Order: sequence, then C-alpha cells, then structure tokens
Amino acid sequence: MTNGSCLCGDVAWEISTPFTWMTHCHCGMCRKAHGTAFGTFVGTSASGLHWLRGRAGVVHWESSPGNARPFCGRCGSRVPSEWRGEVAIAAGVLEGELGVRPGAHIFTGSKAPWWEIAGDLPRALGSPSASAELAAMRATEPAPGSVRGACACGAVAYQVDAPLAGEIWCCHCTRCQKAHAAAHAANAFVPKEQFRWLRGAERIRSYKVPEAQRYTQFCCEVCGAGVPAVRAERPLVVIPAGTFEDDPGIRPGRHIFVSSKAAWDEICDAVPQYAEYAPSIHSRSRRPRPRPRAEAPVARVLRSRCAWQGNRARHISPAARTHFSELEAREHERCGIRTGCR
Repeated sequence: MTNGSCLCGDVAWEISTPFTWMTHCHCGMCRKAHGTAFGTFVGTSASGLHWLRGRAGVVHWESSPGNARPFCGRCGSRVPSEWRGEVAIAAGVLEGELGVRPGAHIFTGSKAPWWEIAGDLPRALGSPSASAELAAMRATEPAPGSVRGACACGAVAYQVDAPLAGEIWCCHCTRCQKAHAAAHAANAFVPKEQFRWLRGAERIRSYKVPEAQRYTQFCCEVCGAGVPAVRAERPLVVIPAGTFEDDPGIRPGRHIFVSSKAAWDEICDAVPQYAEYAPSIHSRSRRPRPRPRAEAPVARVLRSRCAWQGNRARHISPAARTHFSELEAREHERCGIRTGCR
C-alpha cells in the first residue's frame, strides 16, 4: 500500500496496486506545471486508487484536449489523474518506497536550456521538436534584454531584466517534493528591482505550511502551477525555474537537503550536494551583530559592481558575482521560501 497527499493535506489517497512504470518527462508543459526541470510520474491500474479525503476540493485544469492536470485547490499540489483505466501520479506527492525506479527520460528534445541530463537512462526526443513546441506554448512575446516566464496556462506572466546573476538551487526537501510534486524544486533568485509582473498577479494563491516558520507555496489559481514568490519584506524574488520561457543564462549550482530526497531520486550530475543547507549558510553565526556594509540591498551592491553597456547589457565582474552569491545565500537563510523547509 502506498499513501499520498498534497502539501496542505486536504487531499489524500492510497494505492493498493503495484506501479508498473516510472518516467521523467522534460516536455515544456510538465516543466511549467511543476515549476522545475522535469516531472516524474508513475502509473498503475485505476482500480488501485482509493481516495481518503478531499476529492471535492480537487481542481481540474485541461492542459490539452482530453488531458487534465488535477491539483489541490488550496495548495496547488498535483494529485492523481485517471485516464482510460489507468492512473498517473506525480511521484513527488507519494510517500515511502514505491517499488519502482525511473526507466527513461522522455521529450528530451524539449528539455530546459538550463538543465543538463546526466546518467545512463534511455532518452527519447519526443515530438514535436523542442523549438516547435516552445513556440507553440509560449505565453509571452520575446523581449530583448529580458527573460520572461509564465505559469502553465499563461494567466500569470512576468519579466526579469537580464542578465541574471547567481545560480539555480535544487532543493530535495520533503516540502518541496510535495509542493512541486517532483523530485526537487529548482529556484532562481533575482532582486526585486529586476522583476515585474506582466499580468495575473491577482490570480495568485498562497499557502503557508502552518508548522513552518516561513515556507509558503505560491501558485496560479487556474492551473495550479508554481509562480514567483514576491514578498514585501524580502529583497529577492524566488522564481521556479521551470516557468522560464527564455534561457535565464544561469545554471544549477547546488543540490540542498539531499538527506531528505526520495528513494527513487538519483542525483547523477556533478553539481555540489549538501545534506541540508550549504556550509556557507549554516556555518554562519546567528548572534545579533551590526549589519555590515556587505549586506546592503542586492540591487545597490550589483549597481556598484556593474559597468553598464548600453541600456540593458551589463557585465558583472567575478568579484561581484561572488559577492552576490554570498548575499543570495544569506537572504535564503533568512527567508526559507520554498527551498528551506523552515
């Protein structure tokens, strides 16, 4: 018997039949729906699905004709989808040993430009081609000098002034697994001064985990996809990297909370791994101290280190990039949004 539930716990179910397959899907829709590099799904007979509670609170969004992507209407987590006698479930919302391991990467021709597939699993390019699919599902128009993104249905869209600095963090904590219904979250961090909404900010829902200090999930009320987290008290916007419609120009720089990763989640790349936070974060003293100049707002620090070239383009020196990463890490420790389990 396998149990599963959404992040808030309102929707729960159990599976009594064995899973017959597991696969990683890199298609553009799965990336947006889960807000990360890929979705991981398992399948079994629909006869084995037993809803325990909350089925009435499930919202069904049709991503393509006849293909619904159901999610919890309160927290946005993906829940089981029944189709033609079979049930497909995003593995991140399941608990315990599943008795199956990933068998392939599919739609790799559509993978995110910021993600490199590692390991020896078979790969299937899928159809249509990556460029054709991306053009067909874009919810925003390309804009020179900026990186744009949107939720799965396109109701919520945003823009970030390029270039982005720092790195993408992949968090394997159990909350991120549930929130994204995936192996891990993949988040980028940008100063508020570089970010703006294009549309749909009023359609965002938020759910804070009651026992957490700060952990909050932000999602589109229409499709349930994760969207950027903008908070008045925080200088950085946290962006689910799977929602980018343009190459952000930054790449994954660390896996965190790998001590909490799912048994089926095998990390095959060479990106540094940390059991919880990176040492540069949790080794810092928590004693009160005067705020040093190095902790000035990120945007001001970047402006002081950047040489502008024209209206948009700018070059950030290696020293400034290192400085930004330290600020990013320290801010992440304080806010714990989406990747901190706090």
